[in-house]
Amino acid sequence: MNVVILAAGMGKRMQSNLPKVLHPIAGKAMLQHVIATARQLHGNNAAKICVIYGHGGEQVPSAVAADDIAFAKQEPQLGTGHAVAQAIPHLDDAVPTLILYGDVPLTRNTSLQRLVAAAGADKLAILTAHMADPTGLGRIIREEGKIRRIVEQKDASEAERAVTEINTGIMVAPTAALKKWLGQLSNQNAQGEYYLTDIVASAVADGVAVTSAQPDAIWETMGVNSKVQLAELERVHQKNIALNLLEQGVTLLDPARIDVRGSLICGRDVTIDVGCVFEGQVELADGVKIGAHCVIKNAKIGASSDVKPFCHIEDAIVGEKGQIGPYARLRPGTELAEDVHIGNFVEVKNSQIAAHSKANHLTYLGDATIGSRVNVGAGTITCNYDGVNKFRTVIEDDAFIGSDSQLIAPVRVGKGATLAAGTTLSKDAPEGKLTVSRAKQITVESWQRPVKIKK
Repeated sequence: MNVVILAAGMGKRMQSNLPKVLHPIAGKAMLQHVIATARQLHGNNAAKICVIYGHGGEQVPSAVAADDIAFAKQEPQLGTGHAVAQAIPHLDDAVPTLILYGDVPLTRNTSLQRLVAAAGADKLAILTAHMADPTGLGRIIREEGKIRRIVEQKDASEAERAVTEINTGIMVAPTAALKKWLGQLSNQNAQGEYYLTDIVASAVADGVAVTSAQPDAIWETMGVNSKVQLAELERVHQKNIALNLLEQGVTLLDPARIDVRGSLICGRDVTIDVGCVFEGQVELADGVKIGAHCVIKNAKIGASSDVKPFCHIEDAIVGEKGQIGPYARLRPGTELAEDVHIGNFVEVKNSQIAAHSKANHLTYLGDATIGSRVNVGAGTITCNYDGVNKFRTVIEDDAFIGSDSQLIAPVRVGKGATLAAGTTLSKDAPEGKLTVSRAKQITVESWQRPVKIKK
């Protein structure tokens, strides 16, 4: 099957320099949603997708370039029929052509499959829908139940405007006939444009059957022309994701307050509190609890882990029974083994921490390898950067790092070693020993607290 995606519009009402079709729904450009659906539909019918672009220069091709996508530029923009005509060199006459829209991001594969089935090999099939208020949309005009033409709002008579069945714009056509019909289009209408919808009358004139199919939900056909409509579709999409998670057994404390901007895979008995954002590929194993207002991106959270409120986790792995937060930050390259505790205002970056270790308060662990059963006291810092290069800190099993310690990498703390509070470690600490690095404490007997000078 050929797939043509119309993505050339400027989107003036978006009030943005970004081409309309590149504005995101759930963290992914609307056009990428449409392309993903087209690829799903291809399944057993592999064919190239042709994206028609225009406004925004090369931003659109740059954003979605792939081996299975061809691009055709529409310049100037003279209507939907003119847009589809730009794809003609890329269309294979042997298979039908599906026409989609880059600003209609939520059309589901099942609805398109129904449309493709209605078209067969030689029919023109239109995805239509019934709307209580069809104002502004093209009307499906039937005679004796059969579709005879589509009339745009500005060209419709009073009787035609009363029709509630609308054209979504999505259609499947026999390709050789489509090329012929596109060549017959006229711009003699209120808009002075070449309407794709006029091919319906051409099909009827040629004796080609015109059929229809309907989507499962009206929101599948909704397009975006403004930030208001973009926000509305975002909430529709997030509601659908939330309902799907609930059906899978995930507990959402408020289904209206979750944002999934990628893929979220959940095990059994997962609980997610309000205001959480999941980006990229996130996996939550059985029994995971995610507290309120966490942001988790490209991460795996092990079974029975508890991520407390206001944590940020990115490109990280949390092992089973982990205790994270509140207000913890796990940065890229963090790998925590079983039963690791990372507490409030602790930041971990590019570090591996073995089982049963903990850093519970106000600590930075960067470029560190930390063994099992290590206790890292409050205010500890691995000084991993000399202004040019990064260096590694190694803390072996059963070590105890006293509060307010600075470990100047590269440095190693031996197995079972203890660093006294306030230590600045610039040399390796031997295993099993207490290492102390402090200025001598003194009391100045003659010192007096300064007093405020009167002016």
